[in-house]
Formats: sequence, structure tokens, C-alpha cells
Amino acid sequence: MRALRRIFTQQPLAAKVPEVTVLFWAIKISTTAAGEAISDMFVTRKQLGFVVEVSAFCLALVLQFASRRYSAITYWFLALAIATAGTGVADTMHLVFGMPYAVTSLFWLVVLGVVFFLWNWSEHTLDIHSITTSRREKYYWCVVFATFALGTAVGDFAATTLGLGYLASAALFCGVILIPWAGWRLLRWNSIFAFWFAYVITRPVGASFADYLSKGHDLSGANFGDWQTALVLTSVVVILVAYTAVARYDIQSPDIEVAGGT
Repeated sequence: MRALRRIFTQQPLAAKVPEVTVLFWAIKISTTAAGEAISDMFVTRKQLGFVVEVSAFCLALVLQFASRRYSAITYWFLALAIATAGTGVADTMHLVFGMPYAVTSLFWLVVLGVVFFLWNWSEHTLDIHSITTSRREKYYWCVVFATFALGTAVGDFAATTLGLGYLASAALFCGVILIPWAGWRLLRWNSIFAFWFAYVITRPVGASFADYLSKGHDLSGANFGDWQTALVLTSVVVILVAYTAVARYDIQSPDIEVAGGT
């Protein structure tokens, strides 16, 4: 227990999140899609799925916090684990507890808002370039988890409750994700607000595409299959992350000040 406590309380030596580039967004959307497909693959194997998702999440969490600098492999492993677990949690709220997608969407929207408020109130910044302390990193990953769960619920809400179907939902969210880009590029929106706006929307974009590929024709899908979709999308994530880890272009500038010491 003491060793785990040291892992989760030690201060980073450098920023613990990647620099935002075009490939960052490509990996992010691929990760959200892969996590959706992996979680759906375990729907009929609930006990096995629970064990795998929880085990992967715990392992990824320990590896990420044990590292004192950003590592593409550990970072995206945790992102994928959260994408899978977030999907499982959001789906459980609907399938097991019978909560409508509108309710689960609102619930996770409130959770996300609360985490953002607490993070900003505590640290006075939501800039990802400030993820240089253990506490800020914890807030960051709480936000990431909430965005994944929210995006899953919102994507299913649009596809099923609103009756758009998965492909139309994906197209809708692809349009929505252009709003923060246009606001930042053309209207000089605050870059931090625009980033988190886009970050939240990447989840329903990826989840909707994954559902479209994997679900049957009766559910407006392409009927490619859950495990087939999970395998292809996970392979895409692995390839992109491997390239990123080798190229190392996504490491934030070392001149960013580290708060909190060692």
C-alpha cells in the first residue's frame, strides 16, 4: 500500500500529457472508437469483460502514474483502458439499471462540469500544458473518464433515442467537432475552451463510427462484427502510438515549468 501511495503522490519531472497535434486527434478518435468496440465485444461475456476492463484500467493507471515523464505508450494505454471502462460504465447504467440515455447523458455532463469546476477552483487553470503536478494529473484523468462516459451516452442517445442511426450520428458529431476549431481559428475563442470542447466531442465521433461498423443491419450498422471491429481499431491505435513513440514529436517543450518539486 505504501508503494502504491508513493506512485500516486510522487511529483512529475515533466509534463505528463502529449503536445496537441493533428496526429494527437487521430489517435484520440481511434482510441475512443477502439474502446467502444472492445467494451461491446464483452457484452455477452459480462463477468470476463468486467475482469478484463478493471484489470486493464488498474494496470494502466499504475503504469501512467509510476512514470514521471510523458510516455506515449503508457499515456495511450491508459486512454484506451478508460475508453473501454467508460463505455462499460455508461452502458451498464442503461442496460442494467434501465436509465434512459438522456438521463445518463445529463448525469455525466454534470459530473464533467463538477470536475472541471473543482480543477479550475483548485489549480486556477485547465491548460493541459500545466499537467506538471500529481494533483493536476489526477484531475486530468478524472475529466478524461467523464468525457468518455458522457460521449458514449450522448452517441447512443443520438443514434437510438433520436433515431438518427450510427452513421448519421457520426456525421453529426463530425460537424459539431468543427465548431471549436472554427471558433478558435476564425473567432479567436479561448484555446483552452476550444480544446476541451473538441476533446469531449471526439468520444461520440469515435463511438458512433465504431458502433456503425460493428452493429447489425437491424441496428443501422454495417454488420462487420464486434470482435472484428475491435481488432481492426485496436490495431490502428497500436500502429499510430508506436509511430508516435518512435518519432517523439509529441513531447511538450522541456522549458515548461514544473510546479511542486520532486
